[in-house]
Amino acid sequence: MALVLEIEYLSGVAFAAVGPDSGTPDWPPQPDRVFSALVATWAILGQDADGQRALEWLEALPAPMLLAPEAPPRTDAVVFVPPNDPRSDRRKHARGVLPALRSRQPRRFPASRPHDPVVRLCWPDARPDPATFAALLALARDTAYVGHSASLTRCRFLRDDAPPDPGRAAPPRRRVYAGRLAELCRSFEAGRRPLPGARVAPAADATPPRTGSFGGRWLVFEHVAGDMPDLRACALVAKTLRDALLDGYRRIGRGDDIPEVVSGHAPDRSPSRDAHLAVLPLPFAGFPHADGHVMGFALVPPRDSTLLDDADFRRVLRTLAPIAEDHGRRLLTLTTKAGTPRGRAFSIGLSPTFEPPVGRRSLDPALYTRPAPVFATMTPIALDRHLKRKGAARQDEAAAQIADACRNVGLPEPDAVVCDKHSAIVGAPSAYPAGGAPAWTRWGRPRALASRHLTHAVIRFARPVDGPVVLGAGRFVGLGLCRALDPDRR
Repeated sequence: MALVLEIEYLSGVAFAAVGPDSGTPDWPPQPDRVFSALVATWAILGQDADGQRALEWLEALPAPMLLAPEAPPRTDAVVFVPPNDPRSDRRKHARGVLPALRSRQPRRFPASRPHDPVVRLCWPDARPDPATFAALLALARDTAYVGHSASLTRCRFLRDDAPPDPGRAAPPRRRVYAGRLAELCRSFEAGRRPLPGARVAPAADATPPRTGSFGGRWLVFEHVAGDMPDLRACALVAKTLRDALLDGYRRIGRGDDIPEVVSGHAPDRSPSRDAHLAVLPLPFAGFPHADGHVMGFALVPPRDSTLLDDADFRRVLRTLAPIAEDHGRRLLTLTTKAGTPRGRAFSIGLSPTFEPPVGRRSLDPALYTRPAPVFATMTPIALDRHLKRKGAARQDEAAAQIADACRNVGLPEPDAVVCDKHSAIVGAPSAYPAGGAPAWTRWGRPRALASRHLTHAVIRFARPVDGPVVLGAGRFVGLGLCRALDPDRR
């Protein structure tokens, strides 16, 4: 039997920081934070002996398992708020009580917005006696918040006959220990902030993490001008951006010495056998009410590549993206060649940045680079070979090709691959339109990929792998881009 503490965030937001000077949200709530909330409740209720014995029993248990959903961090803006009320009885502070003259101090309120507001802390094999369990129930019932006082909660202790699967639980980063209650009481009496709980050493893992061929450091190009084409045309825009980079090397006098990692070709003009630069779309997708419109693109070099710090590459960027006075930032203008069909022509302005813009979550590479066991395609995979089978066997043939594509980029053999016309990501367009649909609803592709079969897929690995996961024949122009899925979420 397991002891479970269930915490529901009633407003759907958890306000808590890793440290007093940190802007990083503390998610999931760590055992020392939860224990401190219970201690605060015990103190407010009068510090009764039964509650003290229950807390001392709880602090002596091993660190619990954490079962918490994915929680994207909320934008952490700096706000200026008044400090404590000034002394109005002193002449030099008298004017400070007026609203217009009150001083302001910068403050940050980091927060997380979990997909599911319920978090569970589980202590396997913990069996409290009836009196201890009753005292814990009373403390949990009156614990109104965990973390910041704005994090309103409903808490309760449960006995669970079926402990959760450890493989789906997150290991805690901090824990409590015997004597923690007395330590918190001493800190409160001394008027000082208590130290955080003890750090939990990560479990040793002899198996090195499996990663794909692309790196986690991206150069983001934010869309700031012009009408961005639909996500279905992302491969055409990506190829135009790649061609602009090649032209940039020619403009700085390096046209005969373009790095293989940029051109994708060996010195003898043959296709490169090594991974090279990918251009990936960054759409508004995977969030409630997402519509899939493209908010920018990213240049993603191979893992361990130093391309983004290369002096010639920086010269190319400065040449292609001069400072635009009306935008106050560098602007790269991409325009299709003369004669491009009207439905595929575009002229857009992209601004390069190494930091994702504040408030534009869809441009954050962390959405794609975090480790996860399950990934789903944002853009369909262009299969390496033509499909020959019919019916249900055709889906199995496509799944086998996707498994091969995983191995080709250095990823492990997936446990399962499920192919489908539709994406599991909210806002991502289907791999192919219904019959009779207009031409613009089809995925536009460069000529070399025009005949490839497209399919969306959900891919599950036996253990988490590091992103980004980009698969298939069109992975260098934005096709086959995958995003991590939360296995506990529908």
